[in-house]
Amino acid sequence: MRTELSRPPSTGEGSVFDRLRFVMVRPSHAGNVGAAARAIKTMGFHRLIVVSPRTADVGLVPEARAFASGATDVLDDMGVTDTLAEALAGCTLAFALTARPRDLGPPACDIRTAARASREHVIAHPHGEIAMVLGTERAGLANEDVALCNRICHIPANPDYSSLNVAQAAQLVAWEMRYAFIEEGWAGLLPDTGGHSRFGDEPAGNDKVQALLAHWEEALVALRFLDPAHPKKLMPRMRHLLVRTALSNDEVDMLRGVCTAMIAAARQRAPLPDK
Repeated sequence: MRTELSRPPSTGEGSVFDRLRFVMVRPSHAGNVGAAARAIKTMGFHRLIVVSPRTADVGLVPEARAFASGATDVLDDMGVTDTLAEALAGCTLAFALTARPRDLGPPACDIRTAARASREHVIAHPHGEIAMVLGTERAGLANEDVALCNRICHIPANPDYSSLNVAQAAQLVAWEMRYAFIEEGWAGLLPDTGGHSRFGDEPAGNDKVQALLAHWEEALVALRFLDPAHPKKLMPRMRHLLVRTALSNDEVDMLRGVCTAMIAAARQRAPLPDK
């Protein structure tokens, strides 16, 4: 079995994301490896290592490629080792993910505490490397695996049914890690629009609002809610409401669609006389 621990190129969000590796110990299902690749990539991470997988060249298995759903680059760069010790080479802080309490072993913490500790570790140690170690689908991590890590890490779950699929666990870990990195400003909280907003979200121009008002008046007349001969103050009040609301382009288009539907429904019920 090959041993490959090369680091992939830095992500667009900065090399700090490359300082965290996800290690899957003795995975038995290729689909879970692919799903884990997808899980970590969605959160901006790329380093995945599998230890002694049941299937040789697991990253090339069609099931793994299918479950990766576009994260095949993570599988292509994935490291494969014979032992967990090899997978942790160069690592300065390793967390063993487990659902079971351990009588012996390193101190335990929850995943959110682990994520914050990881953030502080990479700040304090410019060359620090973090590893999140996940066990097999059926039995989790062996005591010998846990002993190689610095901390035990738990994901808070239903104590009566705390078993998580390994790929689901990877997703939760990656999400917590990303959020910890967001708090340090290493990633954005909202999608980047490149400084440009959608046209539909822009405030509608006065001409569009006036056209809406005319359309709205037509619809109210069609429904016989507005009597053109005795309009009273309905339309001035409606105009004040719509202008004050500062409608967007999308909102104007939506209300114009409502007007069209109202007129069509009114004509089906009682055709209006020709103008």
